Amino acid sequence: MREALFVKQNSEKWKHYDSMQQANPDEVANQFIEITNDLAYSKTFYPNSKTTAYLNGLASKLHQAVYKNKKEKSNRFIYFWKTELPLLFLQHRKQVFYAFAFFLISCAIGALSAKYDDTFVRLIMGDSYVNMTNENIAKGDPFGVYKKDNGFMMFMQISANNIYVALYTFVLGIIFSFGAIVSLFRNGVMLGSFQYFFFSKGLGLQSVLVIWIHGTLEISAIVLAGAAGLILGNSFLFPKTYTRMASVLKGAKDGLKIVIGLIPIFIVAAFFESFVTRHTEMPVGLSIFILLSSAAFIIWYVIIYPIKIHRKEPTLD
Repeated sequence: MREALFVKQNSEKWKHYDSMQQANPDEVANQFIEITNDLAYSKTFYPNSKTTAYLNGLASKLHQAVYKNKKEKSNRFIYFWKTELPLLFLQHRKQVFYAFAFFLISCAIGALSAKYDDTFVRLIMGDSYVNMTNENIAKGDPFGVYKKDNGFMMFMQISANNIYVALYTFVLGIIFSFGAIVSLFRNGVMLGSFQYFFFSKGLGLQSVLVIWIHGTLEISAIVLAGAAGLILGNSFLFPKTYTRMASVLKGAKDGLKIVIGLIPIFIVAAFFESFVTRHTEMPVGLSIFILLSSAAFIIWYVIIYPIKIHRKEPTLD
C-alpha cells in the first residue's frame, strides 16, 4: 500500500485518538494496541517517513496514558531497579555510547598531554597531590593516600562528592548537551593524566590493580551520568514529534531516573575506595576478581540485561 493511501485510510482515526479526552483506561489501552499495529506497519514499509515519526509520538502519548491510569504495583521500588532503569539504558543506548566515546577520547587527550608536557599533571591534579604522591612513592607506598583518612569519613565524603558530580553533570546537559560533554571531558582528561602519571613511574599495572578496584564502578557511573546529561540536552535540541516543553520534561524525567539509579553504584564504589582499596598489598587474584566482577556487572546491567528484558516487555524506541 502506498503511504498516501495508508494515511488517508487512517488519518481520521489518528486525529480522533490524538485529541480525545482519555477518561476510560480500557478504551485508551485499545487505542494503544491499534496505534502500535499501525506503527509497526509504518515502520516496515515507510521507516523514515513523517508518518512513522508521528505514529511513534502518538503511541508514546497513549503508552504514557495507559501507564498513568494503571494501578500502581506494590513492588514499584523493585520494578524500577529490575525493569524500568535497564530499559532506560536500552532506550537511550545512543547517548550511553556517545558519552563513553567522549570520555575515552578525553582520557586519551589527558594521557597524551601528560606524556608530552611534564607540567600538565601538576596543572590538572595540583602540586600538593603530585608532591604527596611522589613522597609516597619514595617511601615505597605509592598509594598511601587511600590509607590516610578514617575509612568511614572517606566513605561519606566520597559518596557525597560522586553523587554531586553525577547530578552536576546531568544538570549541565541542559546547556544544549554541551555542558555534559564538558563535564565528561574534564573528568576524562583528569583520569587520563592521573593514570599516565603512574605509568610514567613504572607503576602502571600496580595502579590498575589498586585504583580500579573502586574506579571501575565509579568511572562507569560518571559516564552514565554524562549520558543522562546528553538525554536532557538532546530532548531540548531534538524534540521530534513532541512539543519542546513536553520533550524536555520527558528527557529530564528519564535522565533524573538514571542519575538516581546510579546512587547505589556510587555508594558501593565509595565503600570499595574507603575500606578495600586501602589494602594495597592484597593478593593480586582478589584484586583482579573485584575489578572484573565490577566490570562484568556494568556490562551485564547496562547492555546485556536490558536486551533480555526488552524481548519480554515491548517498549517504544
